[in-house]
Amino acid sequence: MIRNYGEVMPSRARVLVVALTAAVSLAACTASVVGDGAALRTAAEPAPRTEPSPDQAGSGCPDPRAEPAADRPRIDLEFTLSDDGRTVTGTERVSFTPDRPVDELVFRLTANQPLSVTGGNGIEVGDVSGADVRDFDFESAGAAPGTQGGLLVVRLDRSLPAGGTTDVTIDFELRLGESTFDRFGADDRLSWWGSGHPLLAWEPGVGWADEPLGDSPGETAASPVAETRVQVTAPAGREVVMTGGARRVASAGAADVWRSEETAARDVAVAVGSLDVAAADAGDTRVTLAGRSGLDIETLLSRTIEAIGELEAFFGPFPYSTLSVVDLGARGGGVEYPSMILLADPSDLVLVHEIAHMWFYGMVGDHQGRDPWLDEAFATYAEALVNGPPADLDGRLGLPLPVGQPIDDFSTVDDYFDTVYGKGSAMLLAARAVAGTDAFDAALRCYVDALAWQIATPADVAAAFAELPAALRVLQDAGALPR
Repeated sequence: MIRNYGEVMPSRARVLVVALTAAVSLAACTASVVGDGAALRTAAEPAPRTEPSPDQAGSGCPDPRAEPAADRPRIDLEFTLSDDGRTVTGTERVSFTPDRPVDELVFRLTANQPLSVTGGNGIEVGDVSGADVRDFDFESAGAAPGTQGGLLVVRLDRSLPAGGTTDVTIDFELRLGESTFDRFGADDRLSWWGSGHPLLAWEPGVGWADEPLGDSPGETAASPVAETRVQVTAPAGREVVMTGGARRVASAGAADVWRSEETAARDVAVAVGSLDVAAADAGDTRVTLAGRSGLDIETLLSRTIEAIGELEAFFGPFPYSTLSVVDLGARGGGVEYPSMILLADPSDLVLVHEIAHMWFYGMVGDHQGRDPWLDEAFATYAEALVNGPPADLDGRLGLPLPVGQPIDDFSTVDDYFDTVYGKGSAMLLAARAVAGTDAFDAALRCYVDALAWQIATPADVAAAFAELPAALRVLQDAGALPR
């Protein structure tokens, strides 16, 4: 995610200054207790990774790239948008196979975070059903007052063993509020939502990621990739753009039905409205650009395809068979989703940053509250590889706070963005310089391929650069890795 860049220099060398104008109450990554699931709810501390650590260093990289786990969740989503574009009625069906025993399922209700609710957004769960469902409840978990809460906790009537499977169906309603920089919004021409359904909050090998939502548009979630299918029923005549690539499959009078599939998605975004649409291929990836009248959509499409190629040269093949980008108008930034970008600023800086997130977050996941640098520092680093390094590299490296802090340890918004985005990207550039570009790029490419479709940890980065001690020292000096 990126928002509100400062001055952007007209050449390929650009100053990457990030500031967020909204006040942020940053989330704490702590365990909470709910009913019978307390003993099985874990704190957000990663278990030691046993695989694929032999493949993390500069040799022995996986070839081909690692595949998504065969027992990953399966999620089917049905969204129906009201005629006025302000209400989404939804049903979510989840088939879940944990890798450790559980007796509850935990879902994040992202739309109930305070800043989103202030803008008129919100989500309300109606019913939860399934053969193993005993009951369900909610935790406040940083949600706005007056909402059901920030977490939906579904209690099972049995202990589900590791490798066992349970199926759950959730009915919900999502309200879309003001047209601002947020994951949710609507105006007279466009409706959009990302993380608009109860988000399965599971970190494989660790447990439930049940930290508070936080009073911020910034991400704090950890979610596994899932085999995901999406169906959107929208008023007839409107275009639909979404994760997995949208195709119209039926028209029924006043409504059209659209569907998509994504084999490994951590989350889903959808946009519906009066949009101009253009599409072209970037190698094996179908790229779709959608925007309001007046946007130079063909130029933006060409630049998107070009940027994919530039990033592939460093990080390997684009992770998805589709990429959809929807322009939300000038609202100041962008939000990444698997194979989907909500673009509220069509500048090249924001576009490249969000495309880079397809590798760092979409494919190589992270716990965004505990280890935010694992996606944001790498995405900002990718900008510099494409657009040129920041002018104040030494100044950024000299910032006092450690890059590896969890979000809740930053006392101000500026500290968070200056450290995680600014210092974090400068740290990676400096590590590349001291290790040698070829060796660093090869080690990072190995990391990307070996950790594909997993949730990475700082220990995985340390393993990836184990044969490059000079680079490790830079990361340690910057506080991203322990000494």
